[in-house]
Amino acid sequence: MGSAHGFSIDQLMELAGLSRVLVVAGPGNNGGDALVAARHLVHFGYSPSILYPKRSAKPLFQGLVTQCEQLKIPFIDQIQDASAVDAAYDLILDGIFGFSFSGSIRPPFDQVVGTLQKCQTPIVSIDIPSGWHVENGNEAGVGLEPLMLISLTAPKLCAKHFTGPGKVHYVGGRFVPK
Repeated sequence: MGSAHGFSIDQLMELAGLSRVLVVAGPGNNGGDALVAARHLVHFGYSPSILYPKRSAKPLFQGLVTQCEQLKIPFIDQIQDASAVDAAYDLILDGIFGFSFSGSIRPPFDQVVGTLQKCQTPIVSIDIPSGWHVENGNEAGVGLEPLMLISLTAPKLCAKHFTGPGKVHYVGGRFVPK
């Protein structure tokens, strides 16, 4: 890269210093999206670690885990406390729950979400912040409050509740015209 691409050495060093990403994957489709994102992060020069406390037995997810393992992405078993997460990571990617989430947050995710809520590290949520109702947002007050939301294909209704200073919302997807 370097100056031929418009970056100075100090800018590249700063970007390299912000490369530690904690990818938190749940057992459903959002977890699958998180595993795919971890793989892409490696290809873009980031250093992800994956917290996947309740692995899916489905072959699709097992294949994603194998791909991540082949890329030497470390899997961690647990997070101790918010200060340890803040010291170890520059960004948290939330792929715990998606649009099918309902009810209360159950173990082992209650501890994970509780710890992430106390973190100072910026959180990016995939499609829906974990713990949010797909239409009504964080109505129960138990969900994550990320700084960034990336809606896949189209924003879900809860995105209208994703407001506040510094919050950023992106829509991502592959759109192929007929």
